[in-house]
Amino acid sequence: MSSTVCQSNSSPKLQTTGRVLVVDDHAPARESILLALRHAGHHACGCASGAEALERLQEEPFDVVITDLQMPGMDGLELIRTIQRRRIGTQVVMITAHASVATAVEAMRHGALDYIEKPFDVAQLEALVRRAVERAALLDGQHLEPPPAEGEQGAVLVGSSQVMQQLRRRVAQVAPTPETVLITGESGTGKELVAQLIHQWSDRAARPMIKVNCPALPAQLVESELFGHTRGAFTGADAPRKGRFELAHESTLLLDEVTETDLALQAKLLRVLQQGEIQPVGSDRTLVVDVRVLATTNRNLREEVQQGRFRQDLFYRLNVLPLAVPPLRQRREDVPELVEHFTTQAARRLGRDPVRLAPCAQQLLQEYHWPGNVRELENLIKRATVLDPGRPYTADDLRPWLIDPEGDSAERLQVPVGVSLQEMERRLIEATLAHFGGHRRKTAEALGIGLRTLTGKLKSYGLTGSAARCTATPEAA
Repeated sequence: MSSTVCQSNSSPKLQTTGRVLVVDDHAPARESILLALRHAGHHACGCASGAEALERLQEEPFDVVITDLQMPGMDGLELIRTIQRRRIGTQVVMITAHASVATAVEAMRHGALDYIEKPFDVAQLEALVRRAVERAALLDGQHLEPPPAEGEQGAVLVGSSQVMQQLRRRVAQVAPTPETVLITGESGTGKELVAQLIHQWSDRAARPMIKVNCPALPAQLVESELFGHTRGAFTGADAPRKGRFELAHESTLLLDEVTETDLALQAKLLRVLQQGEIQPVGSDRTLVVDVRVLATTNRNLREEVQQGRFRQDLFYRLNVLPLAVPPLRQRREDVPELVEHFTTQAARRLGRDPVRLAPCAQQLLQEYHWPGNVRELENLIKRATVLDPGRPYTADDLRPWLIDPEGDSAERLQVPVGVSLQEMERRLIEATLAHFGGHRRKTAEALGIGLRTLTGKLKSYGLTGSAARCTATPEAA
């Protein structure tokens, strides 16, 4: 593809003109759109039907497809579904004079980037196409984010920084293989999103990915949840039940925060990875399953192995293809793109205009150290959209919503060089808890972790009840 990301020492600049295919059976309308796009510098071609468009897409790549909804034969929605089904890497924009919420949702569910309603002005069309071309350029010309599988929302890795481009290329390498992938990174960096993208670009994408939130599994039912059970296997087992591994047969299973499992369960997981077999609770037979396993963790697994909290043999089974997701503070240049992405999402969800940020607010967000990573930024934008004052947000408006907008995280927590990641994590949790006056839910939200996970970590530190509220001094927060 001709679209590329331009590298420089300054902020990345994306190509804003590209190859566009316009699909409309009404010749005057089609030619009018083509004229406007060519005037804007795009290389634009036209087709009179969906079938003709599919033939053209097989012959040459396009950054963007603009399709009318109402056409004889194959309509716009069917064209979008076919592009998705054939996994053609292009951004799709739907044009319609018959717009409805249901039509728009259906189009975007099947991979359309956006839709525009007739009549529209040229500036509106050019802005939408420019955004689509820019998004295509973020993929570095490799179609690393293909259309999602049927019924599945597509994963999008936003950001054109060098580390994100490297991550996309690595995902493109590992996704088509059947090997196990270990995805590491701090809470809130987007590890589950990376897992979704791996599944989405694999040959198993036709089936839904099965997700297991390991910290949320009840200890007494964990085997049943993962491996299933027979009727009467235990009290309350009134009917047989398939486990997550069986449900993920010929698909992908995500073990989210796998380090939150105990050693006994780790041994059973190792057996599945080694032999490809499971044994439902209460059954004397084994089931052969074809499951690709992805695992995530926000901990240092090598350190967990050294401390005896994680099996070394399971670590090697999971760590076949490691992927590290960078924290947001290491790719601050991506913050403007993320802000635009989240403001657009939030505005669409709430049915209102995107919030506006004054230059000082944008600078504050780009310089902030983001201890909660991308999830913290997304939550801030959601809050800003709901509480939109009707004017651009200033830095003073946003500063109270940040944990510590002034200091660097290492200085703020007074962490000396050489302290282990586990100890740094503990100090961050204690300081954040003190900052919110012991309020666990607010602390968990700020850190980008679940309340159950936070509670478990506090228990492991020996901090419960009033001790958890008094653990850190105001200075440490």
